[in-house]
Amino acid sequence: MKTELHLFDRSYSLFRFPKLSNEQLQAWDAGDEYLIQHVEELGLPNNSNILILNDSFGALSCWFSEQHQVTTISDSFISHQGIKHNLEHNQCQPIDLRASIDQWPQQVDIVLMQIPRNNRYLTWQLNQIASKYQGGCSLVAVNKAKEIHSSTLKIFEKYAGHTTTSLAWKKHRLVFSELNSAYKDTVEPYTTWPVEEHKLLLANLPNVYSGESLDLGARFILEHLKSDNKYQDIVDLGCGNGVLTLKLKQLNPQANVTAIDESYMAVKSAHHNFALNHIDSEGCHFVANNCLDGFAPNSQDLVVCNPPFHQQQAVTDHIAWQMFCDAKQVLRDTGELMVIGNRHLGYDKKLARLFGKHNVKLVASNAKFVILQATK
Repeated sequence: MKTELHLFDRSYSLFRFPKLSNEQLQAWDAGDEYLIQHVEELGLPNNSNILILNDSFGALSCWFSEQHQVTTISDSFISHQGIKHNLEHNQCQPIDLRASIDQWPQQVDIVLMQIPRNNRYLTWQLNQIASKYQGGCSLVAVNKAKEIHSSTLKIFEKYAGHTTTSLAWKKHRLVFSELNSAYKDTVEPYTTWPVEEHKLLLANLPNVYSGESLDLGARFILEHLKSDNKYQDIVDLGCGNGVLTLKLKQLNPQANVTAIDESYMAVKSAHHNFALNHIDSEGCHFVANNCLDGFAPNSQDLVVCNPPFHQQQAVTDHIAWQMFCDAKQVLRDTGELMVIGNRHLGYDKKLARLFGKHNVKLVASNAKFVILQATK
């Protein structure tokens, strides 16, 4: 696994976050290299104001901080930590690092974007760029060529302006927009929809998973959440829009419930949905975090999670494993971890390794999902 990004006689030592001893994935891709090469060939004046969107682990932030004024905006707490660590490790110049829910900068000469997977988030970001910087700067975006569909370019055309693409290089392609879109309306950040069987109304910010309907996993586990006075401290780990947090608080009004996600937009959506549904959020906490970093051992009675199996573009199971390990650490004796996952992911074997085979039981299953409970 490469850790040295070397271009134009400059080198940076870059790592993903969290840093794993057996890491198989590198902290940048050919898209980062393509963007860097293109911008270097443009010959921007020193101290240009560069806005970087969706930098995965800081390759772009590190590179451009050396000669320019960089603002980086990301929705990912994990990316923020990776960017901070790589900037410090390479002794880079400081940058202005902001969350997706923060204000955007006023002065921008060029916007560099790693195109997000989520088209709702792409639409919202392009609308923000065009409305704030039209006529004042250029936009260069990048993604794998196979991910840039005609529908993707139509989104750029509608919300950003006249759009062209580069030739493919190392299976990646650049997208150039002139920021002259005729679309003048503001894209609303929240998408709102009902979950009628649970009498809930959910609102999602643009980068929150399953943004226009309840995903099948969440729908299934909602039916099996429990009410019990022994639950005094509960964590919804990977809370998304907070639908499980809402239900857990309804079922256990006596409990302190903490909603955790690595997406800033997810955490804000979860908090917003308590007010939207007129549910008292006293005793509730909403935290952007890397799993359960910083939580005290033996402090929780129940952890509920629906683990993701990808980080940015990479498919990986290390997040699920970290969630399970962290949950065991923070659970009190006889505390419970409740997990839902696709049947093929084999979470039962992972949980048996951690908690012991006899402490893991099947709560429910259907054709696609299993719900497991592991007791400490």
